[in-house]
Amino acid sequence: MVTKQLPLRKCVACNQMFEKDKLFRIVKLADGIVYDKSYKAQGRGSYVCKNKACIDMAIKKKAFNRSLRMAVPTEVIENLYMELENDR
Repeated sequence: MVTKQLPLRKCVACNQMFEKDKLFRIVKLADGIVYDKSYKAQGRGSYVCKNKACIDMAIKKKAFNRSLRMAVPTEVIENLYMELENDR
């Protein structure tokens, strides 16, 4: 049986490559920026590690704003922190 390897994506905070399911995805859609749980939403995406340090660093470096070319609302960042608590 052949196992399917997940594609690698780069964290905007630490710049390390990880499998797609090890990262959170934020995507820019026509109606705004949202947290993408399904990893399948159409639009420009940005990935960050599933840990508090990387999320904090991405906010401090404004990495989300730079990669999505738009300011990220605080509600989206709060969703990431809530998902981080739920994963534990």
